[in-house]
Amino acid sequence: MASDANGQGAAPLTSEEVRRLCGDIVDWKVSAILASGAGPDELETCLAWMAGADDVMGEERKPLSGRAAALYDILTADDWDDPDRA
Repeated sequence: MASDANGQGAAPLTSEEVRRLCGDIVDWKVSAILASGAGPDELETCLAWMAGADDVMGEERKPLSGRAAALYDILTADDWDDPDRA
């Protein structure tokens, strides 16, 4: 995969990819993830961290930073103010 200047994947995330990786999440979270500018690698890192994938994180589970941390905040935010919430 080609990389941009930040070392992230050059292909931007799509809403379909976000939903494939994250499952059934509300629309505002998908929009916020796309607006974050994060790439697929950052989303996958965040999801692995959330799942506690120690084989990915290594023995020392370092805190998330940058865009991966922003994605964590988005994905763990409550939906209480979501107008689409049923």
